[in-house]
Parts: sequence; structure tokens; C-alpha cells
Amino acid sequence: MMNLVWPELTLIAFDIETSGAYPLDSEICEIAAVKWEGGEIVAEFQTLVKPTKPMSDFIIGIHGITNEMVTTAPMIKEKIGEFREFIEGGILVAHHAPFDLGFLSVEFERFHQALPSEPVLCTSLISRKVITDSENHKLQTLIKHLGLMQGQAHRALDDTKACLELALHCLNKFGEEKTLAQILELQEKSLYWKNYSIQSLLRNDITKTLVNAIEKKIKVDIIYQGGSLKGTRTIWPKGIVRNPDGDYLAALDDGDVGGLVKRFYLGKIKEACSI
Repeated sequence: MMNLVWPELTLIAFDIETSGAYPLDSEICEIAAVKWEGGEIVAEFQTLVKPTKPMSDFIIGIHGITNEMVTTAPMIKEKIGEFREFIEGGILVAHHAPFDLGFLSVEFERFHQALPSEPVLCTSLISRKVITDSENHKLQTLIKHLGLMQGQAHRALDDTKACLELALHCLNKFGEEKTLAQILELQEKSLYWKNYSIQSLLRNDITKTLVNAIEKKIKVDIIYQGGSLKGTRTIWPKGIVRNPDGDYLAALDDGDVGGLVKRFYLGKIKEACSI
């Protein structure tokens, strides 16, 4: 597959909407994908998903999916296998892909679905190589900048179609002779599903403690060796963000529950103990 030129690939643009910013702490409320091969869209996938807890007004204001809309929607366990089957064998494409990989990997592993082995393309990353005159590289900004099809922003199916158009625009700029390996080289940052595995975190005592604290919503004492946050701290973990530039814990300082979420890079957390 690495040696195939990109027009010969099956590309699957996908997107999710969620009940919050961080996996484990929040849940998926919509999944969508479009499958492209032979120069056209050949299949679509879309479903609302019912979270186990009501969504906040703030989150509803972002994507427009209300708690009433998901009242009769299937639970994630009812749809994650179907979605996994839909994406089998394709090269997945998403805008800010690490966000989507973080949430979906949790659900794949929770419900015993194998993580895909294929690499993932991120249109946020590859667009930076060919679209240098945009004010930023947010999906909605790029849609307007390029005059692409614009549906309802922050709804998964419309965003996947826009993401696919953006990807095809960028890939055409690279040239039809470019192979998948060359596209990944141009992307620079490697995005593989295995790097978003929660199971891998559970094999380390520190990150296992953090995962447990996020799921149970309890405080943790950590010893941190990094920058201005260095020292022993009591924190409320909110989520673990898997990032090609370095995985980090998003957390609030104890006593500052309504304050600013801080980043604690996992490699600099030397001890962690639940309280």
C-alpha cells in the first residue's frame, strides 16, 4: 500500500462530535465517514450516539446536537463494530486527526475491536504544505478560503465531506504521481492508531493511575519535572491527550476546579498517587 500512488487508494474521511474535549472524561455523540475510491464517493456512514451522561449547554452550542436528539440514538457499543467494518482497509483522513483517534481508540479497545494498522492522514497538517496564504488552518477557514462545499459546521457528516474535498485539493497539489509513502513524508508527523492505544497506557503504573483517576473523577498527587509546574502537585486529571509532539495530561490544580486546564507532559511525571 505504501508504494501505491494516492489516486489508487481507498480514502475514508471521518469525523466525530463529542460531549467534551478529552477521551475517557467525555464521550462520542456522533460519528460519520465518507468512502472515496476511483475518483468518487462510493459509501457514507453516519450515526448519532447516545452518551451515558447529559451534554452541557456549552458543548451543545458548539455542535448543535441536543440531549433530546440523542435520546433514542444507539449507544456506542451498538455502532462501533459497524464503523470499524466500514473503515476496514482504507486510508483514513481527518482534520486534526489526533483528536478523533484519541476518542475512537478508546471505544475500539473497550469493545474489543482491533485498532486499524493503516496510517492516518491529517488535513490540518498536509494543508499547511500547499495552502500558505490562509489566515489559519481551521477546517471552516480553509473551506471558505478555497470556496469548498460548506454544510453545517461541526456536524460530522458535513465536516467529513468538507475534509475529503480539502484532502483531494491538497493531494492534487502534491501531484497524482505521489505515493502514500511520499504523502506521509510530506505530512512529516506519523499518525498510527497504535500510538493512541489506552491499553498501552495501562501497562505503565503512572499512566494507569492517571487513567483510573480520570474515569473515577478523583484527585491525584504527582511529582512533575517540567518548567513552571515543577514539583509536587495535587491535581484533578481531565484527560490524556495523545499528540505527535508529546503526550500530555490535561488537569486542573486542586482548589482551582473552574480555572485554567494545564498541560503536564507524561514523560515528565515521575510519580502519581490517587488520593
